[in-house]
Amino acid sequence: MSENPVTAPVHATWTPEGEALPRVPEVAVIDMIKTVFDPEIPVDIYELGLVYAVEIGDDGKVKVEMTLTTPSCPSAQELPQMVEESVRMVPGVTDVTVEVVWDPPWDATRMSEDARLALNMF
Repeated sequence: MSENPVTAPVHATWTPEGEALPRVPEVAVIDMIKTVFDPEIPVDIYELGLVYAVEIGDDGKVKVEMTLTTPSCPSAQELPQMVEESVRMVPGVTDVTVEVVWDPPWDATRMSEDARLALNMF
C-alpha cells in the first residue's frame, strides 16, 4: 500500500556539504492544486487545464503558472490565492508564487477527458 504523497513523511537528503532540504514531490503539489475548484464549474482547476506550469526548486520554493477561463472571470482574485494556500500545505514547501498568465489563452481543448465528461463536453 502506498502512502498519500501529501501526508507521507518528507526526508532530507545528504550531500557532501551536509543535509539538504527535502525535495518536494511534484505529485503532492499537483494533488493539492486539484483541491481547488472554480466556484462556477464542478471540476478542479488542474483538470480544467488552467495550470500551465509547476516549477519546484531544490529550496522548496514552488512557482505555479496558471490562467483563467476568461480575463473577466469572477474568481480572478480568489483562485490564485486558493492555489497558493493549498500548495503551502505540502510538507517541504518554503514559499509559493502563483502567476496568472494569458498567453496562450485558455480554451476547452486544454481540459482533461475526465473534465469534458463531467461537463458533458465530449
